[in-house]
Parts: sequence; C-alpha cells; structure tokens
Amino acid sequence: MEFKHYFKSRQGEMINLLKKIVSLESPSSDKNAVDKCSSFLAKEFQKSGAKVTRYPFKDLGDLHLVEYPRLKPKERKEQILILTHIDTVWPVGKIKNMPFYISGNKVFGPGVLDMKAGLVIAISSLKAIHELNIEPQKKIAVFMNSAEEVGSEVANEMIQKLAKRSSCVLCLEPSLPGGAMKNQRKGRLVIRLDTKGKSAHAGNPDEGINAVEELMAQLRVAQKLNSQTITVNTGIIRGGERVNIVPDSASAHLDIRFWNSTQKNKIINFFKQLHPTLRGAKVKYSVESYLPPLEKTKTSDRLFARITDIASSMNIQIEAGKSGGGSDASIAANTGVATLDGLGPDGAGIHAENEHLLLPSLIERTALLTELLCQL
Repeated sequence: MEFKHYFKSRQGEMINLLKKIVSLESPSSDKNAVDKCSSFLAKEFQKSGAKVTRYPFKDLGDLHLVEYPRLKPKERKEQILILTHIDTVWPVGKIKNMPFYISGNKVFGPGVLDMKAGLVIAISSLKAIHELNIEPQKKIAVFMNSAEEVGSEVANEMIQKLAKRSSCVLCLEPSLPGGAMKNQRKGRLVIRLDTKGKSAHAGNPDEGINAVEELMAQLRVAQKLNSQTITVNTGIIRGGERVNIVPDSASAHLDIRFWNSTQKNKIINFFKQLHPTLRGAKVKYSVESYLPPLEKTKTSDRLFARITDIASSMNIQIEAGKSGGGSDASIAANTGVATLDGLGPDGAGIHAENEHLLLPSLIERTALLTELLCQL
C-alpha cells in the first residue's frame, strides 16, 4: 500500500478533522475545555474500532488511553506506545483573533502544530489500518495527556508505566524546522532559591540583614553555571514588603536546562554548596520540578536506524536533531525504552501567534506513522 497516495486522497477529511480539534480550544488550566476536546477525540478514535479508557480527575483534565486492536487478556502481545497531548498554551477565545485558516501549504491556528496535528496523524493512521483490514504486528497504545504543557506527576507516572510495557515509544510532537526528528532533548530543573535576613528600619540598615541583597549575590553566583551545555534563566524574583523596610526574606525561581544526567548531578551539587555572603543571612534551595533529558542511547539509535530504513523505502528522508525544550518523550525515555520524538509535522511558530504547520508534512508523517505501525 502506498500510504502517501492514500492519505493525499483524504487530505480534505484530515483538514476538516484538524479544524474541529483546533476549534475545541483546550488550555491546560481549563478542565471543562480540555475534557470537551478529549471527549470528541475519544469518539474519533473509537471510529477506528479502538478501545478508549478514560481516567477521570477532579482538577486535572481527564487522561485517556487508546488501545488497538481490542484484545482479550489471553491475546496480549507487545505494544508500541504513541504519545500525544491535547492541551495548549492558548486561552479559550484566542481563536477569535488567531483563527484557523489555510494559506498556500500552511495551516494556521492556536495549537495546530503543538500538537493537535499529531492527534490527527494518530487518528488517521488507526482509521486507515482498521478500514484496510491491516493487522499490525504489535498492539498500538495511544496516550492522550491533558497537561503536558504544565506538567503532571499523575500523567508522568502513567507514561512511565505504559513505556515499561512497550517495545518502543513514538512521540508525535512536531519535528524540528526542516523535518528532523528529535533523539535528544534538554532536561529541565526549576530551582527555587530562598534567602532569609533580618528586618529593620531603612534609616538604620546596619541593624538588619537585607535578604534581597543576599538573593542578588546568590543569583550572580548561580550564573557561573552557564556554559555551552547548561543554561540558567532567572524567571521570577520576589522580595520585600515596603521600600522603607530592610527585607527579611526573598526568593527566586530559576529555569536550568542541560543535556544529560551527569550535568544534572553537577547542578544539584552546585546548589548544595551555596553559602551566605552576608553575615547572619541564610540561603537554601529546593527543586520545584524536574524533567529528565531525552538522551541519545544505543536503543534509540537502533530505533532511529530502523525508522530511517522504513522511511527511505517510502522516499522519505529523515534526519535526527536536538531540541532545547522538553516533552513527554523525555519521561518515557527515562525508563530505558527506545524512544523517538518529533514524528509530528514540520512547521514553525510554536507558542507564538504565527503557529502553523506545512500541509505536505502532515500527509507525509501520517503515511510514515502508518507504515511504522505496520512494520515495527
């Protein structure tokens, strides 16, 4: 089966589905909006004959697991895990001044690239396999995360459990500009620095210990971590209550990115060794959140080589690249399972008002995923 021709003939159907999903705006923090979008998607997946299990939550958007084909417990077999997410960074109502539209080969809209097009790819692939009566060699599991953009321990735990049961993991985040897939992603630590001092009247500052000044000194020290492989961004600073009072407390949040676990350990050891610069001041750090890096491994290299062979047979050229941002693929890869990210379409403007995908890449990547699900 020449899947590129098959999906090209269904391009209109895929665009209509994408428009419907984009129109169902789904910011991470709006549970009602996220659940409305995921309910629609669950019904679309069910049209392929897949089993869809909903995991309801009170405050978090519901999580969903799609399984194809429907198997009885005794028929259990190896599975391929596909990672997707339905949440976006865009608030409800954004589509009014950032509408879904097509210009040439570009498709625009909030969340169209990150990553509602990935969901169209997954749905279209399963529908094709079902309608063409193709029996995949392995069970296919599609995880729909509702909080990828903000992070969720519940979702992360589910991803880890699913990954451990899988022979490989494919993530439908968009490709790098130009179409390269991602076999490396930076890890991320959000570090909170807290400093304590002693309050006093601003007219007699020597009677106090200025926690803001101590924090500023610690932030200058933290900048020493910056290198070609580690980046430090001070994103939030808080301190002081009134201008005429020496502040007795201050805090800052730092976003620190790195490529591997060795660098992560170096960062943690660095903060463990911090000490106050002002006499009587106190300083402490805490890890607010952690996303592991997607590291290049032998297992991921073998998976990438297999995928490039299959792609080459379809006259599709695939390259590998790196990304400074994180994704659920990093969570899966941390279990040791072969993982490849960036199987979604090519485009640009993620988290920006010019967000768009390149239509030919939507068709090509849907064809490639379908072939992978048949051959891997």
